[in-house]
Amino acid sequence: MKKYLFMPLGIMLVTLAACGGGDDATTEEGTGEDQVTITYASWGVAQEGEENLDTLMIEAFMDEHPHINVEIDRSIDGSDWNSSLASAASASEMPDVFSIAEVPLGLSNDWLLDLNEVVNEDSEFNDIPEAVRNAVVYNDSLYAVPSGTQILGYFVNKDLFNQANLDIPAYGLTLDEFSAAIRDTSDVQQGVSGINQIFSIPDWYPSVVDETAGWYTFNEETGYDLASSSFINGVQLAADLANGNYAYDSLSDEQKERFAGDNAEEVWLNGDIALKWDGTWSLEGLTNDAEFDWDFVGIPGGRPVVTNDYLGIASSTEHAEEAYLFSKWMAFGKDGFLKRIELADEAGLVVNKLPVTADQEVLDQFFANIDVPGVEQAYEDMDNAVIEPMKTVPGYVDSRWEAPTGIAIGDEANANIAALIDAAVRGEIKIEDYASQLNDLANNRYEDSKAAID
Repeated sequence: MKKYLFMPLGIMLVTLAACGGGDDATTEEGTGEDQVTITYASWGVAQEGEENLDTLMIEAFMDEHPHINVEIDRSIDGSDWNSSLASAASASEMPDVFSIAEVPLGLSNDWLLDLNEVVNEDSEFNDIPEAVRNAVVYNDSLYAVPSGTQILGYFVNKDLFNQANLDIPAYGLTLDEFSAAIRDTSDVQQGVSGINQIFSIPDWYPSVVDETAGWYTFNEETGYDLASSSFINGVQLAADLANGNYAYDSLSDEQKERFAGDNAEEVWLNGDIALKWDGTWSLEGLTNDAEFDWDFVGIPGGRPVVTNDYLGIASSTEHAEEAYLFSKWMAFGKDGFLKRIELADEAGLVVNKLPVTADQEVLDQFFANIDVPGVEQAYEDMDNAVIEPMKTVPGYVDSRWEAPTGIAIGDEANANIAALIDAAVRGEIKIEDYASQLNDLANNRYEDSKAAID
């Protein structure tokens, strides 16, 4: 495959040059503009004394805007981001611009600046696909800037299908084709599995069979619909694949001994899994390590599943205009993303995310460097995307994973939602026996968290 533009954030190269100085009371010589300093906290920047693509972007921004000095705030703890931001807010030391893991949490704590006025005056903001823009609109106001996009879905080992003389799945495959591809390629005796894991199926399945449903059935107007046939049938499909020994992660330890590898990732890279659930962040590893022909096929039906990163601007900032200008540069702005591509080429690095903007010049330069047809097809349909909601839907972490159900599962006297659904996928319980109770619990957690924002 051709060179492509993705890289893990941890790759560092050279020593970070010290940022330019200046304070809010000074004037940049020759420009007549007041010199201001804004602070920036992100899990994407390099460690102190090191450099990566984000730190190169910060330096380039200051070169483009000499009246704005950007200081990296390293006081926010990457291992406990939300709590660390809360501590900074309590001490009136919020960074001006920051990565945000859960936008609703920032809203309920009044961390985030309402960006409606500034984005309404910025025509470039409309180049962000509508589904991505709308994901962070609350009560008709926008509170975060989409700063990076990844697409979730299935990657296919094309060689396995060619060897078995089977049709190779392609982007937009049907549910029947998806199921048949898994079943037809699986051969535990020969150390071949049709799919790596089936626990993501209940999340995406409803959006395939019901155009009004989102991830995990979520719909902004109606909330969750976990008692629906679309969710129950998704759990049952996953359980059928697990019980039929078609999914590597669901096999017994004895069965896994037949496979070349100690875990699903190793077995996949050794060429013995047909379909693998993953995200576009894995493209670099595939190109470097996979010795088989592969492509991206997304989820059945062809709707792209998108997970985004976001930047917030602190409600307490004294430099909202400069903070937005910097956020745009680091996130969705055309000039910023073209500079990111340029810097990556110059430094021998690769861009670590898909473009947030749909500007054609940006897309042409970006996709000229990759050869993964399924990813490009997915991007072309971004306005029809299913948004993975962890960072944007109020109470989602509780509604999908953490809320206790009051139901005993195995050794757990009060299993949480995640444990209950996983037990249903493993065939230990019938999801239809608990779906109504599960739905009420998930919606209650959503409504409670939504009320905190309202």
